[in-house]
Amino acid sequence: MRVVIATPAERTHFLNLVPLAWALRSAGHEVVVASQPELAGAVSAAGLPFAPVGRDHRLRELTRRLYSLPGAADAVDWGDERTWRLPWNVLRVHYRQIVGFWWKAMNELLADDLVDLCRTWRPDLVVWEPTTFAAAVAARATGAAHVRFLWSLDLIARMRGSYLERMAEQPAHSREDPLGTWLSGLAARYGVEFDEELVVGQLTVDQIPPGMRLDVGERARYEGSRFVPYNGRAVVPEWLRRPAEGPRLCLTLGTSSSGWYGGDSSLLRSSIDVLGEVEAEVVATVPPKAREELGTVPSNVRLVDYVPLHALAATSTAAVNHGGPGSVLTSMSYGLPQVMVADSRLFDTRLLARGVAEAGGGISLEADRVGPDDLRRAALRVLEDEEARRGAAELRGRMRSQGGPSALVGRLERHVTDGRT
Repeated sequence: MRVVIATPAERTHFLNLVPLAWALRSAGHEVVVASQPELAGAVSAAGLPFAPVGRDHRLRELTRRLYSLPGAADAVDWGDERTWRLPWNVLRVHYRQIVGFWWKAMNELLADDLVDLCRTWRPDLVVWEPTTFAAAVAARATGAAHVRFLWSLDLIARMRGSYLERMAEQPAHSREDPLGTWLSGLAARYGVEFDEELVVGQLTVDQIPPGMRLDVGERARYEGSRFVPYNGRAVVPEWLRRPAEGPRLCLTLGTSSSGWYGGDSSLLRSSIDVLGEVEAEVVATVPPKAREELGTVPSNVRLVDYVPLHALAATSTAAVNHGGPGSVLTSMSYGLPQVMVADSRLFDTRLLARGVAEAGGGISLEADRVGPDDLRRAALRVLEDEEARRGAAELRGRMRSQGGPSALVGRLERHVTDGRT
């Protein structure tokens, strides 16, 4: 069968899809990755065919500008139940902003070309990451089956359900559905009628381990699949091919924070200083410019520009990260207890970190409240505490209980046969 994999030009979102793309190709299916031109390098480096669609977005630049304004850092946390108790007039403004600033802005730039690609190439299946709503429209417009592939918790479906519940409580004149209104208009341009399937897909692939997934009721139909780490083309250095001589702590604050919000050098500096006091080798992934700004670091800290995270995790004892899904799930797949210093601006990181902590796989800290003593105690616990190791190992077992991408291919083939519109 022919498969289009659709994603905006966000490298971390794309990397999450690569193991499935290669499983499909290995099974003999034709695969094309469709995204904005900026993603061409990452796709070609993964050895996959690429179809550029639309124009590159400027959301990272705009977001950095927005969050440089006074008070802009006080964003709502969409994973916090308190957000959904805000007054209706406040809640609908926040929801309108996330729809317009992120989802609409991203999809409008690629929708026309994506629909044209599907009309020309005639895929049997469209696989889309969960913000690429235009891909569901393109699939519906051309009669293809379509499947949503999550890169983290299904917060978007949870948000959709919570918002519609709050909206239903309002008098008719106060009801407003920004996502439904925009997506209805987008779909109508291509002769497609809006329904909730365009929001959640015919099927949703969830890589979160059983027991940690969000409850969205009957809103979406799920297939579980084991997370397989892929970090892009990389060379494993010689020192990383040997077992660590003692405890090793992996420190990564991710690329999403610096790319979208300008990063926080003070958090990196303070983290390195604090972790320099623990009895462990600390391997910190730090871009060259940030390494220059850091200057001298403690003797037990090794600064590296880039190493494949899965290779580092395989030789580590524990991890400290920013709560990003790629870092969290990679650490989880190697059974590492982890400290997650999560920032509410990064959409789902606090919710994911809390979920891991509640499942016994680590400790959740909030980036805007964490102090040196908090981080030191947490690092010592994940390095030394037997209960933390058992919890992380149990989560790893749950993750590995799911079939991987190769097993998923067969289920997608059946979905195309049984569920194609």
